[in-house]
Amino acid sequence: MSSEAVIESLDQEGRGVAHVAGKVAFIEDVLPGEAVLYSPYRKKSNCEFGKAERILRSSSMRVAPRCRYFGICGGCSLQHLDTRAQVAAKQRILEDNLRHIGNVRAEMLLPPIYGQEWEYRQRARLSVRYVSKKGGVLIGFHERRSSFVADMQSCEILPRRISGLISPLRELIGSLSLRERIPQLELAIGEAADVLVLRILDELNSNDKQLLKAFAERHKIQFYLQPGGPESAYAFYPEQTPELYYTLPEFNLKFTFHPTEYTQVNHSMNRVLVRRAMQLLEPAPGERIADLFCGLGNFTLPVARCGAAAMGIDGEPELKRRAEENAALNGLTELTDFHVLNLFEVTDASLASYGSFDKMLLDPPRDGAVAVAKALGESGPWRVVYISCNPATLARDAAVLVHTKGYELKAAGVINMFPHTSHIESIALFEKTK
Repeated sequence: MSSEAVIESLDQEGRGVAHVAGKVAFIEDVLPGEAVLYSPYRKKSNCEFGKAERILRSSSMRVAPRCRYFGICGGCSLQHLDTRAQVAAKQRILEDNLRHIGNVRAEMLLPPIYGQEWEYRQRARLSVRYVSKKGGVLIGFHERRSSFVADMQSCEILPRRISGLISPLRELIGSLSLRERIPQLELAIGEAADVLVLRILDELNSNDKQLLKAFAERHKIQFYLQPGGPESAYAFYPEQTPELYYTLPEFNLKFTFHPTEYTQVNHSMNRVLVRRAMQLLEPAPGERIADLFCGLGNFTLPVARCGAAAMGIDGEPELKRRAEENAALNGLTELTDFHVLNLFEVTDASLASYGSFDKMLLDPPRDGAVAVAKALGESGPWRVVYISCNPATLARDAAVLVHTKGYELKAAGVINMFPHTSHIESIALFEKTK
């Protein structure tokens, strides 16, 4: 049965929040201030989830979605909201999380960082499914609230040349003998090469190999095959191509990476993020700075380029090796040092074994860095820059830093790393109370 609601705000998933008959309603495809008619698709004792059937009063911030698959594909949830308003909504969500979860408030809100709105994804993991009822192979993100693969021929947040390959790839995979044994396609785009990683559950036959080679030559891409975990991916054809890399021109840095290794999905925004992180961290010669969850050195090497001694720590041995290679590539081995440590189980003693640091940068995954926050002792770094992709775990960790460890939250702000999605990238600056 349909109900009317007036939308009060957006939640962290990009859904509208309203109160209807004593319950909280989370409604898709609506905006704050709108009056809507919606139908619930799931109900709980104290809340329900619904989808808008009709907009009774429209918001001035509403825009026409650019993608024809919006509402079906689960890749984007905010294309109906003006981009500037998207960022403002994310800033409010960050502030609300800091206040309600962490009981903290930033002394200063940093200006939001905007960037390219479309065709920005340099990495993506697309599902592949052979569905005879839909005419063959589907390649794309999952449908909303579903494990089904969206039936899509293009994607507005992928570079145009890559979006244009979706239909040809559907035809290609549909022609392979193991078309029902390819569950995933991963995109890794560098500044000189485009790599497509096929997850395969069986061996290719000779005809399959010829079809893949011809496709790679025709479309100027490189195929990798991945028979097992991410570490099993190897170059299939052509075996020799320009290496995958991205650059940070402001710091005269080049980073090489393997197609299944983690890098930021938005390379242009990563440049701006690194710049802001260095502005807040202010690395200087003579300082010793730790970069935790360092990956392949995305922040460690800029710290070293500024003249500080930089130690990068990560839980993945392969990323440590890659970070060391990138340090050597950029002539920074003397100022860098990399180690492997499970930072989700770090203790006061294990962290203290690496010595004291003047400053620290944290760039954890969505789970956050609560173990690190708890492990910081009295002689911990006086300044901490925290980069987060989950405002809830940032707020939780901020509570530890502020209420237990004696830091002040000096500044916080958002970076629009993922336009048109509900993902929120943010950055926060903490300093020891004097």
